[in-house]
Amino acid sequence: MTNSRERLLSQAAEDYLKAIYKLEENEESVATTDLAKKIGTTPAATTKMIKQLAENNLVTHEPYHGVRLTASGRRIALEIIRHHRLLELYLHRELGYGWDEVDAEAEKLEHFISEEFEDRIDKVLGYPVTDPHGDPIPTRDGAVSMRRCTPLADMEPGGHFVVLRVRDSNAEALRYMSDIGLKLETVLILKDKQPFNGPLNITIDGVPRSIGRELAGYVFVEEVKIEEPV
Repeated sequence: MTNSRERLLSQAAEDYLKAIYKLEENEESVATTDLAKKIGTTPAATTKMIKQLAENNLVTHEPYHGVRLTASGRRIALEIIRHHRLLELYLHRELGYGWDEVDAEAEKLEHFISEEFEDRIDKVLGYPVTDPHGDPIPTRDGAVSMRRCTPLADMEPGGHFVVLRVRDSNAEALRYMSDIGLKLETVLILKDKQPFNGPLNITIDGVPRSIGRELAGYVFVEEVKIEEPV
């Protein structure tokens, strides 16, 4: 990976590379409008930044065909994501931050920590593979290991499911999930799904809960087999 101490790129450029990487997880190429929306800026400003990144061989861009990271751009994006997710876990585990608070704090710090600091955090945390939201932490050489999981909203009623990952984009949703006990490694029972896009009725630790379809789309699970007592 690149050495963040060199600071060859602006913070804004690194943010764009990280955003493109995350959008590429769902699409082969990223539309300028989608990227502008994720960054929170205008399409014109986004187009200007894309041109600069392309001149530095960090992205490829074809008009009307979207933008994609080059190998160099992907390495930088993964370095920033590694910094971010290690910082999130350190803030959560060592400093007591809630999982709804760590994203904003990590955003402020991710561009500025040295590789030595990154390595020390990694060691202190015991070389973790996921952050507080279940997202994979890229390795130092840029490898990413994704666990297969499915949105709870897409699962069929009647099964037991373990929570493996949650979306971290909505702090209010994270706080609500925490309040009702919907955390990583929680095992829940999906009782039923109300028709016409109605809520899902679930049970967590024997307590019945009802959650909306939107929130259920934030929760990624894997079905587990639970042997019923004879």
